[in-house]
Amino acid sequence: MKKIILVIISLFLSLNVSAEYKEVKLLKDGFINKKIEYLKQTKITDPKDKIVLIFNHGQNDHDKPSKNCFWDDEVINMASLIGKKINDKEIMLYLLCSDDLGGDDWKRIWNKKKFKPPYKGLTKLDKRLEANVELIDQFLEMGVPKKQIILTGHSCGGWMTMMLMAKYPDKVGGGIVYAPACYGKLTKNYKVKKIGVKKALEKFRKKDGDGPADLRENQINEIKKSNNLPILVFTHPQDTFEGLLSDWVEEITGVKRIIISKDKKINGKKCTRKGISNSMKLKDTHHITNADCFQYYNPTILKYIESRI
Repeated sequence: MKKIILVIISLFLSLNVSAEYKEVKLLKDGFINKKIEYLKQTKITDPKDKIVLIFNHGQNDHDKPSKNCFWDDEVINMASLIGKKINDKEIMLYLLCSDDLGGDDWKRIWNKKKFKPPYKGLTKLDKRLEANVELIDQFLEMGVPKKQIILTGHSCGGWMTMMLMAKYPDKVGGGIVYAPACYGKLTKNYKVKKIGVKKALEKFRKKDGDGPADLRENQINEIKKSNNLPILVFTHPQDTFEGLLSDWVEEITGVKRIIISKDKKINGKKCTRKGISNSMKLKDTHHITNADCFQYYNPTILKYIESRI
């Protein structure tokens, strides 16, 4: 009888969560409002008085094309910046869904037995990078000043943001990167905390092959060539992806790295992710930038944007 009551209570709570917040998958491009609803507008009125943030999502399929993109809870905190003004210029947020793109050599790159270098063609990240360049050019043609276009991205989207700004240093005003990573849960799977970065990366290369390991290393080296990379980067040591592998970003002139916290709290406040239908809890700090407590950093982000425009 007790089990039946517990099941009923669980169902009731889950229904309440669904009623309070319904997750929505975002699979198209466009400007959104604070409620994370797509706006009908495609043109920008008074472009010189706007600051355009371009958000780039992560990806779950490595180099493979998919129709995944992201859920709306990933941009809740970004959406909280919409409408805010810096020097009388209003912030807008544009979501760029580019998960349908795939690398030219995706069928081989993560297949250790089949892959023999070099990679043939353009990777998925390269194609996403060029999609951003095309979008940026559209905003420039509309009259948005270059310095008022800010690239942002989470996970692979953040990694790609660094790649783009290193390749095209004068293309946008700045970049905001959240938990940059694009090669799996390296920190967790290869026990970085226990055996160290060098040995962990050796294990990564041995297990997944030279293809992914070389791509990651080459992309980092290209980013590090930048003479000045004015990017704000957020990382967390407990991030299962690149949490303990992100120190290299501090070697680059211009990068401002913020280590979010040492646990699942920010400024002493416990973090939860809104909109997660099963547990409503933060299971992996790779997503702590989507948690409600992350808005503690909004003033820092706004100050960074002000410094760039």
